Amino acid sequence: MTAPTSALGSPSTPLPAEVDVAIIGGGVMGLSVAEHLAEISSLRIAVIERSYLASGASGRNGGGVRMQWGDPENIALMIESIQIFGTLAQKLGINTWFRQGGYLFVARNSASEAALVRSVELQRQLGAPTKVVDARGIRQLVPELSTEGVWMAAHNPRDGVVFPWALVWGYAQQAARHGVAIRTHTNVTRATPRERGFELELGTGEKLRAARIVNATGAWSGVLNRSLGIDLPNRAERHEILSSEPLKPFLDPLVVDLTVGLYVSQSTRGELVTGITMPGGHGRGTDIDLGQSLAFLRHLSRALIRLMPVCAALKVLRQWSGPYDVSPDGDAIVGPSPGVPGFIQLCGFTGHGFMMAPAVGRIVARWLARNETHPILARWNPSRFRGETLARRENLIIG
Repeated sequence: MTAPTSALGSPSTPLPAEVDVAIIGGGVMGLSVAEHLAEISSLRIAVIERSYLASGASGRNGGGVRMQWGDPENIALMIESIQIFGTLAQKLGINTWFRQGGYLFVARNSASEAALVRSVELQRQLGAPTKVVDARGIRQLVPELSTEGVWMAAHNPRDGVVFPWALVWGYAQQAARHGVAIRTHTNVTRATPRERGFELELGTGEKLRAARIVNATGAWSGVLNRSLGIDLPNRAERHEILSSEPLKPFLDPLVVDLTVGLYVSQSTRGELVTGITMPGGHGRGTDIDLGQSLAFLRHLSRALIRLMPVCAALKVLRQWSGPYDVSPDGDAIVGPSPGVPGFIQLCGFTGHGFMMAPAVGRIVARWLARNETHPILARWNPSRFRGETLARRENLIIG
């Protein structure tokens, strides 16, 4: 599957001398904002990406999208996002391979069971069709799954999986149709505040004036922030994932073993796509290593075979890593930067920005174009960090 080259931007895409909104970062979040913003306004918009589109976290994730969260605002946001996912193939003119096979969360201890029972009750109150599933129900959904040591599970049939690259390409294609300039393989070397907006200096030697800037660079957002004296606590965190040889289709839902943070789904071509939370945490740092490790393969193999013994002879086709952009309280960081209000943060999604991007793009676009508020923006305000420790509200963060 390919998208037209012109829709994916180019190092030679002409940039105007001045724009109303410059979006730095050509991942799914930046392009979702660009597409929604261009659709509802006549603002001049440019997207600037230092590499190719989907070169960062957007092209390195497993594509899962779910309503199953433990916090009411996240549940409501993802109900909205999944509704949008269902319309995107037609709207964007590209097959996103959106498949609603559901998510099956498996609990192996009392703490995981309690978390799932609470979250199921909350999800149902908000309109999500999630149900508690016993061992018999688990075997009906996934006969190959071993229920030994499993206490219970939660299942939502409307959760699903999307092909990440297709979604990014679709947003780029539609944004370009609306007149958004998409420049790739171009680094932003400096952003300087001016009397009315900012001046961007590009690695090509070009300069671009922008009334407002959206920092959608994810795990690399701190580089631009520090250049403007903006100090935010989100940090990059390395996570690994792998894809197996193709197997005859047998796995409809994306399965999560909540106790160990394992997730596994099967693609439309038959590969198993799987990752896991590493004991002791994941590597962190500014220059994050996106290579592979044997430690990840060993740890994941043990957990996956325990969950589905049929995977014991599975051959690995590809293994890679990607960056989570982690905030200390697990909530995203979205809105005007402290002290630099025209520099808009769109970061800190803690590994779940891909699934939230359709709803977040629409929310942020309406705010930028119409000053339309949304409750989640108050919660995600970058100014919330003032030295105190913020409690984490969400307990269903996986990977």
